[in-house]
Amino acid sequence: MENKQLLHLVFGGELTSPDSTEFVDPGKLHVVGIYPNYAEALKAWRGVTGATVDNAHMRYFIVHMHRMLDPAKGEK
Repeated sequence: MENKQLLHLVFGGELTSPDSTEFVDPGKLHVVGIYPNYAEALKAWRGVTGATVDNAHMRYFIVHMHRMLDPAKGEK
């Protein structure tokens, strides 16, 4: 059986404060990429977060795009 494609977006940037999700400049967001499953997205996320660990204002996120494309299914 084939693995189901569940797209995930990894992106991030500098936040206005470490406890916020508001970006300083949305025009400068770093789009790491779109991945076919959560495992690949997590691998990419770990790579970029490890590279920016010294900057508390830098934050990266994983967005479950497949949930937005078909919200009725709500699969992980």
